[in-house]
Formats: sequence, structure tokens, C-alpha cells
Amino acid sequence: MRTDIFARLDREPEPPKIEIPRMSRTRLALFGGTSAFYAAIVVAVLASTWLVALDWKVMLFRPFEQWPQPHAFLDYFVVLGQRGPTAVMVAAWLGWRSWRQHTLRPLLALGAALLLLNVTVGAVKIGLGRLGPHYATEIGSAELFAGGDIFPSGHTANAVVTWGILAYLATTPRARRYLSALSAVVSLGVGLTTVYIGTHWLSDVLLGWAAGLLILLGLPWCEPEPEAGPGRRQGRCRGRRDRRRPGEARHHREGGRPEGVSRGNSVAPGADSRAGRRLDWRCAAWTGFAPWTAGEARRGNRGRCPGRRPCGHQVEEAL
Repeated sequence: MRTDIFARLDREPEPPKIEIPRMSRTRLALFGGTSAFYAAIVVAVLASTWLVALDWKVMLFRPFEQWPQPHAFLDYFVVLGQRGPTAVMVAAWLGWRSWRQHTLRPLLALGAALLLLNVTVGAVKIGLGRLGPHYATEIGSAELFAGGDIFPSGHTANAVVTWGILAYLATTPRARRYLSALSAVVSLGVGLTTVYIGTHWLSDVLLGWAAGLLILLGLPWCEPEPEAGPGRRQGRCRGRRDRRRPGEARHHREGGRPEGVSRGNSVAPGADSRAGRRLDWRCAAWTGFAPWTAGEARRGNRGRCPGRRPCGHQVEEAL
């Protein structure tokens, strides 16, 4: 007999309902703020401001010499930011998720994120051509346009994207919180580790964090639009909100009036056994001749749409 843990590894009988993140106002505000931070870091390095001086102070401090004890462990920990190993691990997990949930969305989202990472981070690296701390030639210089490829930090940006996409694709709020915290710890640790071992400037890491976060925040733009389903107004009559003239009733859906209903808002002969009853075809178009009782019609009660909302149309019985 299998345990519940192994039972949960089985394929789900049908695709689950997954809520795809959208570009909300909060996400747009975060995207704009992160973009401004990204631009500020680039300008600060180009202008050789205090940030470049801080880079040199940290590099000359040589943290790996000040605290040599964790060096051996951090040499392995920094692998969590390398593209190859992390992409294989995360792709394996998301591949199982795709199989279990009957959807290719996890793998497609990972592919789109890594493609954006290669294009955006790679273009800036090559364009600015900054040299790393081990190859610096002049103290106090920003070491730009010298044929390097160190700015921004690819390890840091890759850690943010690769581990952050697990939180992006989480299906429950609890899992999203835990995975967000995990990805934040890993990406922060990888970035600071590259500064510790001397492979990156501090400003490289700051820009790498921003670059990875921008990709995660912009992923909803790469998501497909949801399929057109029944609108929120389905099952609701416009009623008194219809501002057209009485003879120009507005159709609720394509295809015009329902079969068996004439322009005069009366039921055509043979269309319904309850002949003589007068219906507003705009309401009948959605209700399919809702079963109002004769008693309700005689009392002149207002008809209701399937959602129990007043439609404002009188239902009368021709006596």
C-alpha cells in the first residue's frame, strides 16, 4: 500500500486550475522602481562615483583572506549560481511538474526566462566590457570598455531567475512564500559569495540582483492571454441600462435573437407550449425561456436572470 507521499507524485487526473500572474499595479510599480535602480547603478559606474571607490575598498580588503574558514564551503555554494547545473536541476523539477499537471507552461516559462537572461545580461556584459577584480589594472578606475564581461554578475542574475522562477510558478500562496524566501536567500548568498572570493565587484552584484528581478517581474508579459470564456455579464440582462430605442434592442451575443423569438418580443407560434406569454427576447437570449410561472406573470413580477439579478423586464401573461 502506497503512502500519501508517493500518491501525491502520481499524475493528476485532469489539469488543475492555475492562476497565471498578471501585470498588476504593484508589479508595475516594482518593475519601474527596479528599472530606476538598475539605471542608477549603471550611471554610477560609468561616472566613476563613490560606488566605484567602494568597489575598490571591498576588493582591497580581501574578505577571503580576512575570513578564510568558509572559503572551501563557499567554493561549492557558488555553483548554485552557475547556469548549467542550476538549469538542469530546475528543468528536471519543472519537467515533472509539466507531466503531472498536463501543461508545458513550467518549461516554457523557464525557457523564456533563461532566454531573456542571456539576451539582456549578455548584451550589457559585452557592451560595457568591464574587467573583474583579478584583472584590474588601475586603482580607482571603473575598468570599463576593456574587453571584460563581468558587469553585471551573471552568477547573481542567474541565481535570482533560476530559483525565483520556482516561486513564480508556485500554485499555492504558502508554497510561493516559502520558495520566495528560499530564492532570496540563495541569490543573496551567491552574490555575496562572488564578492567574498574576489570574482566580482560589489556593483556587479547589485546590478545582477536588479537584472534578475526585472526578468521575474516582466515574465507576465511573456505569458499567453487567457482563453476567452464566458464573460462576467453572461447570464445577466442589461435591462434598463439599454439606452437604445425600443425597436433597436441590443443583442447579448453574436447570432442575434434566439430561435423562436420575433422582433415584436413575442414567442413565435409553435416555439413554446406556453403561447401567448410575452417575453423580452433580450432576457430570453440568455435564459433560454426561463421557466417563469404563470402566477408570476399574472402578478407582473419582474423576471430575473439565472444569476438571480433583476433584469428590469416585465413578464406578462396575455389573458
